[in-house]
Amino acid sequence: MRKFYYIFIAIGLIFCVGCDKKETTTPSSVAKLSAFAFAAVDSMPGLGEAVFTVEERLDTGLVWNKDSMLYGTKLDRVVPRFTFAATPGAATLTLPDTLVSLTGYDTLDFTKSPIYLTIKSQDNSTTKVYEICPTVHQKDPDLYIWESLNGGVYPLDDSEQRVVELGSDFVMIASNGFDIYTYRSADGITWSAASMTSGLPAGTNVRQIISDGTTLYYAQANAVYTSTDAVTWTAHTVTENMVTMLMVWNKKVWALIDNSGYELVIYADGALTKTGLKPTANFPISDFATVTFLSASLRQRAMIIGGFAENGQSLNTRWNIEYVQYASETEGVYRLEEFSIDRPAFKSLTGISVVDYNDQLLLFGGVDEKMTYLGRDILISENEGLSWVAADTAKNQLPETYSARQKQSAIVRDNYIYVFGGQDGQQTYSDVYRGRLNSIDW
Repeated sequence: MRKFYYIFIAIGLIFCVGCDKKETTTPSSVAKLSAFAFAAVDSMPGLGEAVFTVEERLDTGLVWNKDSMLYGTKLDRVVPRFTFAATPGAATLTLPDTLVSLTGYDTLDFTKSPIYLTIKSQDNSTTKVYEICPTVHQKDPDLYIWESLNGGVYPLDDSEQRVVELGSDFVMIASNGFDIYTYRSADGITWSAASMTSGLPAGTNVRQIISDGTTLYYAQANAVYTSTDAVTWTAHTVTENMVTMLMVWNKKVWALIDNSGYELVIYADGALTKTGLKPTANFPISDFATVTFLSASLRQRAMIIGGFAENGQSLNTRWNIEYVQYASETEGVYRLEEFSIDRPAFKSLTGISVVDYNDQLLLFGGVDEKMTYLGRDILISENEGLSWVAADTAKNQLPETYSARQKQSAIVRDNYIYVFGGQDGQQTYSDVYRGRLNSIDW
C-alpha cells in the first residue's frame, strides 16, 4: 500500500507543475483577406466555381471576379466564404441596410452595393477594409440582338442585287435588267450615291458576283470579268464554257465550267486550273448559297447549298468540299461529297444565304420548291450542314420589320452578322440589318 501511495503523490506533483506554468501566445497584428468565394448551391450552377481576386490597395482593398458569373445567377441568398491570413480579432460585413458580424455560416443578400468587409487584427492594432464587388452577366449569353441599320439604300423596285465586301467597305451591286449600279458603305448605315458600272456583259446576273476582298469576279460564256472598284470591269477570255462563279475559299477563286459535264475549276491570273471534281447533274447553277468554315477535324471546308439545277429543278443538295493535307504531302487534295444522298430530309431551297457564326451554320430566307417563303425563321446547323433546325425565336429572330424574302446577302464581320436586302414576290428590298450574339466575345 505504501508503494501505491508514493506513486499517486508523484503523479499529483507532475500535474501541479503543469498548473504552475501558463502558455502565452502573442496576439497577431495581421488583418488581411487571403481569398473569397461563394459556397456552391445546386440551384445556381457556377456559383461555387466563381474565381475572385483579392486586390490589395493602399486604402480600401478590392475583391472582384474577372469572369462574370452566369446570366441569371441570383445573389440574394448566398453564403460567403472568407479565408484570412491570420485569425482576426473581428470581421464584420457592412451591407447597404445592415451590419453583420461574420460567423462563417451567414446567408446574405449580395445584390445591393456597396459591400464592405472590415477586418480587425487580434491585437486591435490593425484594421483593413475591402470592397466586395461580385459581378453577374447582365445579358443573356444566348440572346441575339438584331437592329435595323438602314431602311433602304435605294428606292424599292424590281431589281436584283448582291452585297459583297471590297476592302473595308460593303458594296451593293444592283441590276434593273438594263443598267447596273453600285453603292458603297463602310458601316452598313451610310451609303454612297449610285455609280453606274461599265464592262459587264448583257444579261449579267449580279447574284453570281463574288469577292476575294480586293477583286470582284463574274463569269459568263467564255470570259471571266474582274473589277477592283466594283465600277469598271475587265473581261478575260478563257477557253472553257463558264457556268458561274462559286466562291472564294482556301485562298482560291472557285468557278464551275461545263465541259461535256460540270467540273469545278480554280481561276487565277486569267487562267483556269481544273480540279478533277466533277459533280453530277443535280448541281446548282443559280440561286445557291455558299459557306466556308473550319471543320471540327480542323480541315478547310466549303458547302454549296440548294439552288436551281440546269433544268430548273429546285434542289435540296448540300455539296461539301474538303481540303485534306497529310504530313507526308506538300500539296493537299480536294474531296467532293453530296450530303443530301444520306440526309435527304433537307428541303429543296433557293435564294437562301448561309453564314458560319459561333461554330454554327445559320441559314436565312429563301423559298421552297413551291415558291413558299420560309418566313423570318433562322435555321441552324450544329453538325456542319448535315441537319438543320429552326432557331429558338425567343433567342434569335430578326426584327418584325424584316419581312419574309429570298435572295438576301449575309456577311459576317467583326463578330456581327449583316443581312442585306432581298426580294419577295412583289419588290426588292435594299435594307440592312445587323445581329450579334451577346456572348460571342466573352
